[in-house]
Amino acid sequence: MLTSRQPVTLIGGGPVSRADLDAALPLAPTLAAADGGADAALGFGLMPQAVWGDFDSISDRARQAIPTENLHHIAEQDSTDFEKCLTRIRAPLVLAIGFSGARQDHFLAALTTLARRLGPPTILLAGDDAITLCPPRIALDLPAGTRLSLYPMGAASGRSTGLEWPIEGLHFAPDLRTGTSNRTTGPVDLTITGPMLLILPRDQLALLAQRLQFHHFPNTQPR
Repeated sequence: MLTSRQPVTLIGGGPVSRADLDAALPLAPTLAAADGGADAALGFGLMPQAVWGDFDSISDRARQAIPTENLHHIAEQDSTDFEKCLTRIRAPLVLAIGFSGARQDHFLAALTTLARRLGPPTILLAGDDAITLCPPRIALDLPAGTRLSLYPMGAASGRSTGLEWPIEGLHFAPDLRTGTSNRTTGPVDLTITGPMLLILPRDQLALLAQRLQFHHFPNTQPR
């Protein structure tokens, strides 16, 4: 278990750029990794405080470079490395990088993990987007004209103020209706029922991170 009073940057085994780290680490200075993400951390001269996974992708070089007490091998195959990590972090927030941009099945699995409300509030950086599970209510002081997408991961509904296309009275589901490419008219207030992903432009990461630290989903214990 990693317990941190500061938000945690979690590096996955997918592509990670210096820009990703520069966006995440100032907001989440505690560093952890999922399996092969440890190699990415070392490649940037960073030492993860904890590494979890089934260790099918971490290199021997990384295993030798990282202190033994920081390595946590979890052999079971019923959960992804992302799940293994989130259920073992106690922190105000997790910023996840390196979980998109390579295999799309891994990316879809990461989005599913977000929808399951595992661990602390978590933001996934993917390309130009910051993606999180929308809490039951969130207020965001966004500039007018900001792209805001809502993507249901199951049956969901809600109410909104500050959106060009309000969502009240709509029923969302992956096979029914999604809410992509809405736009803000100013500050936004969302009330959401059901599993709904909130997707904002990457340049709104700091605001989203600040607001999410007020929202704590129930932590799921490791299996």
